[in-house]
Formats: sequence, C-alpha cells, structure tokens
Amino acid sequence: MAVYAIGDVQGCHRSLLALLAALAFDPQRDHLWFTGDLVNRGPDSLAVLRLVRDLGERAVAVLGNHDLSLLAVAAGHRKVKDSDTYDDVLHAPDADELLGWLRHRPVLHRDVDLDCTMFHAGLPPQWTLDQAETLARELESVLRGPGFDAFMADMFGDRPDRWRDDLVGHDRLRFITNCFTRMRFCDQRGRLRFKDKGPPGTQKSAYLPWFQVPGRRSAGARLVFGHWAALGVREEAGVISLDSGCVWGQQLTAVRLDGAVRFTSVSCANP
Repeated sequence: MAVYAIGDVQGCHRSLLALLAALAFDPQRDHLWFTGDLVNRGPDSLAVLRLVRDLGERAVAVLGNHDLSLLAVAAGHRKVKDSDTYDDVLHAPDADELLGWLRHRPVLHRDVDLDCTMFHAGLPPQWTLDQAETLARELESVLRGPGFDAFMADMFGDRPDRWRDDLVGHDRLRFITNCFTRMRFCDQRGRLRFKDKGPPGTQKSAYLPWFQVPGRRSAGARLVFGHWAALGVREEAGVISLDSGCVWGQQLTAVRLDGAVRFTSVSCANP
C-alpha cells in the first residue's frame, strides 16, 4: 500500500491520468491525498471531480479557494469570471451530486499514523496543530450545514487579517477560510497579506512565507499544502509544498508519504 499526496490539479484531467500512470497507482491498495483546487482554469474540471469522487475512501481531497469559488457560483453568491472554467460542472447532469460531494470535503486532513496533516494554503503562527484541527471542524460544520448559504454570501474578503480568540460569526469563519485556502505570507504577529503572490523574496518587507515565521506554534509537525504555484515543489523542515503549476503549463506533482519521501512529476498535458 502506498499513500501519495498530489498538488493542485485544477481541471487538468489528462495530466492527472498521466501522473497516476507514472505512480502505477493501484485503486485497490493505494490511497491519494489531494491538496485542493481540483477545479478551475484547466480544461476538464468535471472529469477530475468525477474521478476523485469515484475513488471513494481511497481518496481524500481538501477544499481549496477555487473549489469554494465554484460552490459560491453554484449558490448564486459569486459571478463567473472570464478565466473561470466551471461551466462543464455547472451544466453536468450530475452537477447537484458533485457539488454536494464537494461541499462535504474537509478543509484539513490529519493522519496520526502517518504523522502528516494536509490543507490547501497555510496556518497562522498562533495556531497549534490541535487548534487548527478544531477550527477546521468548526468551518466544515458550517459548510455542510444550514448556515452554508448565508456564509457563502459573506465569505469573500480580506478582513479580519489577524487571528483573535474572540472573533465570532462570519468574521471568524472568513479568517479561518482565508488561512486554510488563501494565505501565503504573514508577519510575525500573524497578519495576513494577500497582495503578494510571487515566490519568497518578492513580498513586502516584514512579511514571510507562513511556514518560515519564527515561533510558529505548528512547527515540528509534518505538513503538506498546495496553492502556491510560484513557490513550487519544496520540502523544508518537514513542510512540503506541492503546487508545481500544472494549469500554467508546468508540471503536476505527487509525493509519497509512507516511508521515505519521494517526488514524482509529469509535464502538463494541456499546454
């Protein structure tokens, strides 16, 4: 049995099939983790969603910002942008089933046996891993429950930009969502900065990649994330980034998590 984590697919179905072939993936024995953003900007989001859903318990996918944007569009709380490629999903005969399945994906997946935790984007320095897991469950309960529609209408925004234990309501949920699905840089007090999206070194001074902030309370944990194509594939002090920019014509990457860490990449099949 092997456990592989795969970076942002974003509708690149042909590339995903090529990567699974390169891994010699066996759906009867192996497990796949997906770092989020299964959909959007690539040519075949529908096929990707169907493939991952049909794997059942053999696959775990956490929610990314593009996945949440699709849910917001479907719920009528976000307009489709010119760069979006959601139409195949929205007009599919099984759209309701797929969107319901997507809505019930976690925002954080933690495997104690593997000593590994996956989410799409990042963790602020104030959160321990246990706290992050608790807050993930809090957000997931809203996304899966009767408060879903109201939160979708109020999900987008950059404020608040720093964690406080006394945050409540949609401000609290929005900050949690932004950490798990959007963050790249923050300062040492945990203040998020969304304007900078390039590689480390291009950001405004006083900000750091979230995983390099001194005193980060989740330090020492084995973490896997995607979201940051400009960062690329990297392993640093147990933190593994996996978005290698497939949708931008680069590569789709997997890492084996059981045993010795080993990366496998395939070139984009849809340049």
